[in-house]
Amino acid sequence: MPIPLSPEAHARLSAELEDLKVRGRVEIAKRIEEARALGDLSENGDYHAAKDEQGMNQARINQLEGMLQDAEIVEGGSSDGTASIGSIVTIDFGGGDTDRYLIGSIEEKRDDADIVSPEAPLGQALIGQAAGATIKYEAGGRTLSVTLVSVD
Repeated sequence: MPIPLSPEAHARLSAELEDLKVRGRVEIAKRIEEARALGDLSENGDYHAAKDEQGMNQARINQLEGMLQDAEIVEGGSSDGTASIGSIVTIDFGGGDTDRYLIGSIEEKRDDADIVSPEAPLGQALIGQAAGATIKYEAGGRTLSVTLVSVD
């Protein structure tokens, strides 16, 4: 299944991947070599910490490679005023309490909006809706209702 990413997020993740593969691997290898020089590896905390870091670095590399391989570049929002992948929406959950969400991947995380996945029940229900719509969706075995206040 394609992972929707904005051009900015795709560029940021590509740069992170390159950094982890080049600088990250070199720095970790250097720390492992320095720890090996200290002697007995069985009780060498520096060595074990560096090896753990090497595993986490490789796991993130694998995650980024998979994500970027399956990425679908999407431009933010739709031009017709309806919610789509990349839109920022303001939702009223009732009682006038509103929250802003970006419909997209967690990798799109921003300070001004939380994320709702387009595959999540709420995300699916939002796509194609315009401001002012009352949206019903199923989550946790219940039917929930929200009002779409705005679509940016």
